[in-house]
Amino acid sequence: MSRTRSLPRLIARYGGLVVERDPQRASGRLLRDDGMDASYVDLADPTHLEFDYLRWLRIVLRAAGARRIVHVGGGACALARALATEDPDGRQEVCEVNAEVIALARAHLGLRRMPGLHVRYAEGRAFIATQPDASWDAVVIDAFIAASVPDHLVTVEALVDAARVAPLLLVNVIDDRTARAARALAAAVSAAFPYVWALGARSGNTIVVGQTARPTLDRIAALAAADSSPARLTTPERLAHVTATTPPRRDSLLACAPSPQGSRAVHPTPSLSSP
Repeated sequence: MSRTRSLPRLIARYGGLVVERDPQRASGRLLRDDGMDASYVDLADPTHLEFDYLRWLRIVLRAAGARRIVHVGGGACALARALATEDPDGRQEVCEVNAEVIALARAHLGLRRMPGLHVRYAEGRAFIATQPDASWDAVVIDAFIAASVPDHLVTVEALVDAARVAPLLLVNVIDDRTARAARALAAAVSAAFPYVWALGARSGNTIVVGQTARPTLDRIAALAAADSSPARLTTPERLAHVTATTPPRRDSLLACAPSPQGSRAVHPTPSLSSP
């Protein structure tokens, strides 16, 4: 006899922002933004990362030994909280431009003061511009307007500045079925970093990675392939071939000046309330 699937419980709503309880995990909380899954945290286990791309990001950051990390785009700060829990002597600096998201995360998603974690109401590119050279181990861009990374965060000029402050850059490209967005981003990252590679599946999100030092990828590839949602690694050589004719995005090509709006992380997986 089949069982009727439990429906998620609405915890809070603020405009298009909704917090739900996962019916399959009593301590699981999902943040949705205008109908799209934006963050998931486990109140009982902050090291649990429900979204596959966050686990892939953690694999890369661990392999690189990155401990001082700027996160552009916060949501419920799932990745930053997991890393701070595992390494309280490290430093996770989160830039989130949506004050309502921060308020909901503090009220309903378990966001608290903890060693190694600082969450600020700030625009990520502007924050990076104020940082000294080589002051961070990595920059993670997991920020979106609807289902796209804000253009001003991923121009050549923005990424060159990221390379100035950190030797490692990771950018989450959301559910890029045609790979067009990932190729355009990889072209821009290639103008800022000498080594560019990617992790992703046949469908879903793609992580584009830029590094100043030649990466050792065998262990990362093995760990990503062994994930519960396996990811395939695209080598620097293969990615360079794929993006050879793709023009990178530049500030001068933007329709308007870089905007401080829209650094929310959004993950377009099916809602917990989906049938």
